[in-house]
Amino acid sequence: MAKIGYARVSTRSQNDDSQVDDLAAYGCEKIFTDTASGKNAARPELDKALACLRESDVLVITRLSRAMRSLKHLLALAEELRERGVGLVVLRQQIDTTTPTGRLAFHILGAIDEFQRELIVEGTREGLDAARARGRAGGRKPKLNSRQAATVRRMYQAAGPDGKRQHTVAEIAEAVGVHRTTVYDYLKKEA
Repeated sequence: MAKIGYARVSTRSQNDDSQVDDLAAYGCEKIFTDTASGKNAARPELDKALACLRESDVLVITRLSRAMRSLKHLLALAEELRERGVGLVVLRQQIDTTTPTGRLAFHILGAIDEFQRELIVEGTREGLDAARARGRAGGRKPKLNSRQAATVRRMYQAAGPDGKRQHTVAEIAEAVGVHRTTVYDYLKKEA
């Protein structure tokens, strides 16, 4: 019986250390980690973890919300694991689907997790609507001010005597004091 761990963090700024530590402490031989929003369908590391599992193995996660996009997805995942003879252990919610009580708790907590996620989404939407009604726009401030944007545009369009670009994106980024990805994002948006 192998214990295969799966961790997911929602954003690049979040750290998976606590999840990985918990999974390692539980005895997981392999641990797969995705960095993606919970609502995204693409989870390549979860797919790899599922491919590793054999009959009588156990998929270990720290919380139900780490492996689910929706209750429907969670139940489909649990059913797939059950059909393959694979157990599911959720550490923080103390669920073990290899027992009848664990399966019941799994279904109840899955429904509660989905309900909680929907409440958060609804509250966020209401907050954004209220801000818009007061004339405030949500979202981040632009990373480039108008002067920096003009410099990026001018430097990117500048051609040398050979007809090629005179400046690399790295040079442009250094000139305006931002990271290369910010320059790429701006140029992509302007295209």
